[in-house]
Amino acid sequence: MDLVQATRASRPDPLSHEQAVNLVEAWLRYPVQPMTTKIMQAAFSTRLRWDISYWDAAVVESARAAGCPVLLSEDFQDGMDFAGVRVENPFRGP
Repeated sequence: MDLVQATRASRPDPLSHEQAVNLVEAWLRYPVQPMTTKIMQAAFSTRLRWDISYWDAAVVESARAAGCPVLLSEDFQDGMDFAGVRVENPFRGP
C-alpha cells in the first residue's frame, strides 16, 4: 500500500492516516519475504526458463525463499509447477 496515494485528499475515498497505519500494522502479523539480491538473481533465471515476466518470476522466487511450496494466484496457470513451487488458483471451481 502506498500511504501517500491511499490518504491523499483528492481521492474519492481517502483513508485517514490512522486507518492506513492500522492496516499496515494488521498486515505485520504475516511474514514478509524481503527482496534480496539472491531472489532477484533467481528471478532473472526463472523469467528466462519459464518465459514469464520478471515480476511474476520475483513472486515465484520470493515464495521459494520463504519456503512456500504452494503459491496462491489467479494470474498463473492452475497447477503450474515452477520446480517445486506449485501454483493453485484459489478461485477455481470444484
